Amino acid sequence: MHKIKLSTGAAMAAAVLLAWPAAAQAPGGMPPKQVGVVTLELQEVPRLVTLPGRAVAASDAEIRPRVSGIVTDILYDPGKRIDAGNPMFTIEDTTYQANLASAEAQVSSAQAQVTQAQSSYDRTRKLLGSGTTQAQVETALATLDQAKATLQSAEASRTLAQADLDWTTVTSPIAGIASVAAISVGDLVTANQADALATVTQLDPIEVDMYEPSSRILNVLDDISDGSLTLSETLNATLTLENGRTYQAVGEMVAPGVTVSTSTGSIDTRFRFENPDNLILPGMFLRGQVELGTTSAILVSQSATKRDKVGNLSAWVVKDGKASQRQLTEEGSYQQQWIVTEGLEDGDTLVADGLTGLQEGMDVVTVPVTFDEQGVIREIPQDKPADAEAKAADEADAADDAAQPADATE
Repeated sequence: MHKIKLSTGAAMAAAVLLAWPAAAQAPGGMPPKQVGVVTLELQEVPRLVTLPGRAVAASDAEIRPRVSGIVTDILYDPGKRIDAGNPMFTIEDTTYQANLASAEAQVSSAQAQVTQAQSSYDRTRKLLGSGTTQAQVETALATLDQAKATLQSAEASRTLAQADLDWTTVTSPIAGIASVAAISVGDLVTANQADALATVTQLDPIEVDMYEPSSRILNVLDDISDGSLTLSETLNATLTLENGRTYQAVGEMVAPGVTVSTSTGSIDTRFRFENPDNLILPGMFLRGQVELGTTSAILVSQSATKRDKVGNLSAWVVKDGKASQRQLTEEGSYQQQWIVTEGLEDGDTLVADGLTGLQEGMDVVTVPVTFDEQGVIREIPQDKPADAEAKAADEADAADDAAQPADATE
């Protein structure tokens, strides 16, 4: 009769296989829930605030005539860029040329009177005491002074006449885009009329007013006071357009708000952006993101958190192999992650995957995961020591088989 002897390695493997189901299962017959986790780290995070905004023109000039007359020509193309000083309209100038000629004649007459009065005064002063009296000298001097005053008045009139003639060509005071003319050739315009002939709008650079609640401003000041926020030397902003596109230029603050709106309770802060392609137009609604500075906080993926009906933010962590829920305090977001300042600590193990069905105190098995560039959770490849142990066991079985006969008889 033949008896088959089991090798030592085979006996150990059989014992492990028989004992494995009982060891792997948790009490009650259900294995622990497997969850993907990441290790949290305290770091310096940019403090960003997202604000509504509206674009406004840096300069917007309404073009009005400074003299009256008939419009004789329109010299610009609507919708095209013009520079400061470029002519836009011409007004019939015959009257103003005649006024200038008359003013120049008055200047010439006044200059002649000054020359005559000067000669008369010089002669009278030289003959003082030998044919003229002091009273005559003083009269000659007064006549000279009056002639000089008349000359100054004539020169002033000539300056005004020259200005009126120059103003018959209406120019743009700023560089920008000109609107369609509100008048036509042949229309009569008057000096300083209420209706504008056209409008010139400066689009590059463009300015954006951003509105922030005054309560948030107070919170920021408190954070600066207690040292939890390090304010940047300069405040810069980025924009998101109405179609969701991110505007590439970075804007700088022009002027901080100093008053609170009585209707909205917000403070208006103005930023300036380069706008070479005229992509942003005055009146556009925009969304701005302003970097205030840096704060020490923990970044938590938004997909790993949950808000209740009243807006409280929470997340799950693993401690001593058990799930525990934490209430979080966040100060905005950064790259699709919450900036958490309270509720989590450096080194905590955050549950990022497998959140469904978690309960307080539940036993869990953790699997390290990470987030790829698209924010998708990926499992971190791990070494498999079980494979190495199985290989060592196979090598031990082979050694036992080689050391003993294949068959044994009594």
